[in-house]
Amino acid sequence: MFNNPENSPWGKVQTCDALCPGVFLVSTASHGGTLVSKEVSAMLSPAARKCGFKQGDYLCFEEDCQESVVLRELLDKKLWSVPDRIRDKAAFEENINHSIREYNPDYWRARQTGLEKAPARQTVPVHSAER
Repeated sequence: MFNNPENSPWGKVQTCDALCPGVFLVSTASHGGTLVSKEVSAMLSPAARKCGFKQGDYLCFEEDCQESVVLRELLDKKLWSVPDRIRDKAAFEENINHSIREYNPDYWRARQTGLEKAPARQTVPVHSAER
């Protein structure tokens, strides 16, 4: 069980939304970002972890430049989905990708290389086990 953080590198947390267990989108009076608990940060790619900074029990991603890395990772791993309130989900994802390409090009290259190396998924028919 993960508790909502009360403090962040940007100050006292005023609002906190859990994106998935252990991942919190926080805002403060002046700024915000995404806090990933150290237990959950292990599921992020090494390239993604390099984009954050450690503070206390969290790997922190600043909202303006690094937060998109976490969102991309969560989307890729199907741990989070674009909220229903977002009407144009494709445009939202492209904004995430654009931000990453601009501010975190090393992460983007690592992600793209990983996607290229991933084996193509084959559809395997599902058979019911009859006894």
